[in-house]
Amino acid sequence: MPGSVTPADLYFDACQQTEHLRTEEAERLEAASEGLDADPLLLALEDARARKAAADAEIRRLLAYGREFLGTRPYRLESLAQASGMTVSGIRTAYGTDAIDEVQHAIRREPNRHTAKSATKEAHDG
Repeated sequence: MPGSVTPADLYFDACQQTEHLRTEEAERLEAASEGLDADPLLLALEDARARKAAADAEIRRLLAYGREFLGTRPYRLESLAQASGMTVSGIRTAYGTDAIDEVQHAIRREPNRHTAKSATKEAHDG
């Protein structure tokens, strides 16, 4: 059909665009490191690691919210496992009292379930 474009027709353009983006990223990294005694690749890796840690912390808070703060019917472990890419057993251990405390502080209310945090607090208070 005249005027139609196939994926094969777009391959060369996609390769050119990808190479252009790589070049821009390399230039950005070099510019960011000018005047510094730091390697731009190592800086980029450290930045990526920090973003990954922030994402992991967000996942832990979301899991804590879904399991501990949603009334009498928390999200099912299977649903959370599928959505997070974790296993059911991984969900059980993915978050702890720190994540629960962070969610509690953010939403300004107590967890709805009896948690290890409250059991630990009662043991220390008693």
